Amino acid sequence: MPSRVILLSVTMIALLFTSSFSADIKALRKQAEAGDTEAQLTLWQRYGNGDGVGKNDAEAVKWFRKAAEQGNAMAQSNLGVMYAKGWGVRQNYTESFKWLRKAADKGNVVAQYNLGVAYGKGQGVSRNYAEAVKWTRKAADQGSADAQYNMGVMYGGGQGVPQDYAEALRWTRKAAEQGNAEAQHNLGVMYYKGQGVPQDYSEAVKWYRNAADQGEASAQFNLGIAYGRGEGAPQDIIQSYCFLSLAASRSSGEDHKKYSKARDQIAGIMTPEQLMEAQRMTREWEKSHPRK
Repeated sequence: MPSRVILLSVTMIALLFTSSFSADIKALRKQAEAGDTEAQLTLWQRYGNGDGVGKNDAEAVKWFRKAAEQGNAMAQSNLGVMYAKGWGVRQNYTESFKWLRKAADKGNVVAQYNLGVAYGKGQGVSRNYAEAVKWTRKAADQGSADAQYNMGVMYGGGQGVPQDYAEALRWTRKAAEQGNAEAQHNLGVMYYKGQGVPQDYSEAVKWYRNAADQGEASAQFNLGIAYGRGEGAPQDIIQSYCFLSLAASRSSGEDHKKYSKARDQIAGIMTPEQLMEAQRMTREWEKSHPRK
């Protein structure tokens, strides 16, 4: 199952506690030592960023852990991810699972999603697809697009649930409509193959384009193929080359080889004028869609 983890950024957390930012560091420490969770999280942010104090990752984690130990679900969730990724602490999946479970039991949607990932990959706990589905569904029901995407993948592949393309479509559409690029690509694939929905090349192209505009290489490749074959869109070898070239530039390994080969095959049947126009279009697309 997909393995991406979600972590609230330092900046996002800082926005929650801007009222504390003007406080003197000594006053903040005094509040934090007295058990003030907001002060503890503010110290974490300030030591982590070097904001008004010397940057000190160990000190940052110390205060973050205190907030987690006092039961702050957001801190517990993020501490779980920090242990999973080895950010500021030694990587430890067992510790990661412990903190994620504490936050997930409190209803923290980010922790529920990441706990589903942990069960699916067997990180800090025995792999258990049924438990992965259980926690992923909890996050999906709370509106997490990433969890909804994972639910679609699990129903599509029969991981922890019976394979069910109708359910895969339902969850994938929920995530796609929230702007999840991977879900938009998968929804396009489902329309292309007629999985859980009548086959519809035009709808496939629509969702491929939505994902391609976000830089999703697999969607750019499929969009390039659709233009090359005239499936769901008028046949257009210039557009085909453009999207295949974009896909090749955003991929690696076997995908890069596959996408580059398809691009070069299209280039082989183009006139010099068509190739120049396609390359110009590719450069313009890159300028108007800067990489994040």
